[in-house]
Amino acid sequence: MNTYKKPYIIAEIGCNHKGEMEIAKELIKVAKIFCNVDAVKFQKRNNKELLTKEQYNQPHPNPINSYGDTYGAHREYLEFDVNQHAALKSFCEEIGIVYSTSVWDLTSAKEIASLHPEFIKIPSACNNNKTMLEWLCENYKGELHISTGMTTKDEIEDLVSLFKKHNRNKDLVLYNCTSGYPVPFEDVCLLDINLLIEKYKNDVKHIGFSGHHLGIAVDVAAYTLGANIIERHYTIDRTWKGTDHAASLEPMGLRKLSRDLNAVYKALNYKSQDILPIEEVQRNKLKNQKG
Repeated sequence: MNTYKKPYIIAEIGCNHKGEMEIAKELIKVAKIFCNVDAVKFQKRNNKELLTKEQYNQPHPNPINSYGDTYGAHREYLEFDVNQHAALKSFCEEIGIVYSTSVWDLTSAKEIASLHPEFIKIPSACNNNKTMLEWLCENYKGELHISTGMTTKDEIEDLVSLFKKHNRNKDLVLYNCTSGYPVPFEDVCLLDINLLIEKYKNDVKHIGFSGHHLGIAVDVAAYTLGANIIERHYTIDRTWKGTDHAASLEPMGLRKLSRDLNAVYKALNYKSQDILPIEEVQRNKLKNQKG
């Protein structure tokens, strides 16, 4: 009997659509038909709420990746409005894949909650936005997935306590995460999954893993450790302009990840009997019969 939960794979498109709806739809379609994942995830920001005036008007820190003259203009170029998100959600429903979005501020949380997705993600950068978290606990009924990158253990404890206070902890999914793009293997710190499971497995719905590393071996290990929800950034072309493309999987990589996770899921069980039927013919042919 397999005691592991089936892997649930999320392709994070984020802003890798380059601000173009047709690219966003292509990414959704490829994720569903070619990559065989369960969900796609975008991002939603109200940039004037999220950024100070100084941050909004300063140049992008890496101009080669910028889509505007200022950081604010860059962010606005990559931003879909709530009606576009509604259209993307409808497109996902048409082809049979789950739509979700990370929300970075209260306004974005309210807009995306109005679309009633199955789950909403809170990125590591915003998991201390108590006002936003409490609003979601009180007004949104779906799952809330939260990354724990750049977050202390005390802050994680405060986070879980907030959800308990609102009786929403059974809708909470905590993700092991290291915030970096890309993250070297020695900084992935997979064994923190064990710590999250030991401390919170009875308090939250699932433990997940959000990876920003290269390749797909680490994700399989994360799943084996008990993180049944696996999220990876995903793009059509890793050489495209933008911050996240370099730490993303291309379609073939995501397809292989889905294949490998599901293969490992099937393999993670105990023998149902000492000699399996598949072994009988080999035992009769090869096993020493003389004793």
